[in-house]
Parts: sequence; structure tokens; C-alpha cells
Amino acid sequence: MKWLMPTVHFQVVTDLAPEAVLKALTDFSDRRPDLYRNIDRSHFRVHDHGPGWANVTEGNVLAWERNRYEWDAGSGTVTVNTTESDSWLPGSRWEYRLRPTAAGGTQVDVTVVRNPRTLRGKLIALGLPLAGVRVLRADLQNVLSHAG
Repeated sequence: MKWLMPTVHFQVVTDLAPEAVLKALTDFSDRRPDLYRNIDRSHFRVHDHGPGWANVTEGNVLAWERNRYEWDAGSGTVTVNTTESDSWLPGSRWEYRLRPTAAGGTQVDVTVVRNPRTLRGKLIALGLPLAGVRVLRADLQNVLSHAG
């Protein structure tokens, strides 16, 4: 059933250049829980990383997930694939596409796909189409406003 796998899309436009946006999305330093309001320190761990990828656990008391991040500066893409979670099935994902604007900033196109694993995941997934776009957009705007 489609409601069991909600997909949300939204855009954020920022004055930051694509390189700065990519840096903010892939900053896995100890600063990450300070920038991302939906990540707490007790649920943040970088397992491994290399050029263009990272294996990271992040989340909060509501839900956590272990993700494989992959990015390509040339194509302006960041993909985040869930490999393990207390709420989401593998195949859940985030996709970011960074496009430069004429003014030197960046348009960030975001797609979030959630495949619930548990009742908690199903309840969160039900709320995504209703309030998810507003909350997720605000979270990304907050991160980008503090990046740099």
C-alpha cells in the first residue's frame, strides 16, 4: 500500500554555494548534532567513511537509523540509504539534488522515502505527508543558516 511508503518532496533555496551546501550535508564532525536538531549525541556515531561516502548512525529517542551516505560534487547529489533502523526498513532513503542558482546560491531539491518497519514507523510515516514537509524543510533551512 502506498500509504505504507510515503514519499515527500520539497525545495530549499539558499544563498550558500553548492560546495557549501554539500559540505553541510556531509559534515560528520562532532558538530553535526549541534547543527541538526533531529540528531542527539547519544544516537550519533560515524562507523566509517571515505572519499564520497560515510556509514553513520544518527537519530533521536523517536527513531534512529544507520545510513550509507554517498555524494558526488560533480553531479550535485547526496543519497542517504537506510541500512538498519528501529523504525525504517532498508530502502528508506533521502535524496538531495543541488542546483546552482543564477544569484550564486543553491536550490536544494529533497526527496524522502520512508518504508516503515514498526508501528512507531507507521505512525511517523502517517504524519509525513501532513506535517513532514514543513518540519523537514525548516530543519534543513536551520542547518544551512548555521553552515559555514
